[in-house]
Amino acid sequence: MATEYAVHHLERVASTQDEARSRFDGRPCLVTALGQEAGRGRGGSVWRNADRALAASLAVELEWPPDRVSLLTLVAGLTARGVLGGSLRLKWPNDVVAEGGLKIAGLLAEQVDSLVVVGMGVNLYWPDPMEGAGALEADDPGPERARQIGEQWAVATLAAIANGPDQWGRDEYLACSSTLGHEVIWEGGGPALAVDVAPDGGLVVEAGGLREVLRSGQVHTVRPTTLTD
Repeated sequence: MATEYAVHHLERVASTQDEARSRFDGRPCLVTALGQEAGRGRGGSVWRNADRALAASLAVELEWPPDRVSLLTLVAGLTARGVLGGSLRLKWPNDVVAEGGLKIAGLLAEQVDSLVVVGMGVNLYWPDPMEGAGALEADDPGPERARQIGEQWAVATLAAIANGPDQWGRDEYLACSSTLGHEVIWEGGGPALAVDVAPDGGLVVEAGGLREVLRSGQVHTVRPTTLTD
């Protein structure tokens, strides 16, 4: 049985993250918008609106162990990929990307006490995207399709949360990762080979026979690179 949740489809808001948090009344709460005035990404970066954009935020009380909450960004990325299209890939920790690494969607999870708000921003149609970005569709799918995608993502994410942190889809995530198997660099370290995802969602990298776990909150850039002699 699907989890009951409240739905609020809005036109433009300052932030769906803030709207979902303020509208939460004990039930999971989904807020979607077609544009944001003050949307934010990981680390406080601003999310730019595509010509046809979807912003969706899901507020839910989480009963997972505290050390597993950080998995939610990966979980939300996996459910987003399932809704947006299986040919897309997941770039650790919070991007859904197309072939060539163009960013189609971004994910964000914020927690206050037991309330977690998981956000998704999607470029649905963007004929002239910013550098590094792409769009899901070649033609404008319209506002109703955007809202439908938001609801499908919410249902899938709630189901994944109900499955718990030990059955969130780790094997599927590893199979569609665009980061694992590449040498990556990050601020203050690297290059190292991305080899695994830790139980809490951290990225496991290896260099010189030593392994290190990178945390999304500590990493500003992780990108594939090529080692040279």
